[in-house]
Amino acid sequence: MQITRSSIDTMKGPADWFTGDVYVDAVAAPAGTSTYAAASVHFTPGARTAWHTHPHGQTIFVTEGVGLAQREGGPIEEIRPGDRVFFEPGENHWHGAAPTRFMVHLAIQQNDESGSPVTWGEHVTDAQYAGA
Repeated sequence: MQITRSSIDTMKGPADWFTGDVYVDAVAAPAGTSTYAAASVHFTPGARTAWHTHPHGQTIFVTEGVGLAQREGGPIEEIRPGDRVFFEPGENHWHGAAPTRFMVHLAIQQNDESGSPVTWGEHVTDAQYAGA
């Protein structure tokens, strides 16, 4: 058994990637031949990612609160604790907290050959977030 003591401070999500206050705790980082990473992402009410894609897809697993997720061209879906969402490789999408609720999810993704797990796009507008 190996226990890795938490030594990495919680990171405030960069404004280029998120709207609202979002906090990220590293869970797993690529090591050795692994290209997988995971993070626990904490969204305050109304906070959300920008539109983005993942070269090898992404799985999010909701652990707390109520969230929203949308793939480009699809409906906004409510997500709750225990829900697992898989975004296909290259699928443009966003996810975040519901307007009046916090939401926490585990995000699991794999880096591409250049070491990047994500390509960020435009911010989700308030109208897009509201489904207008």
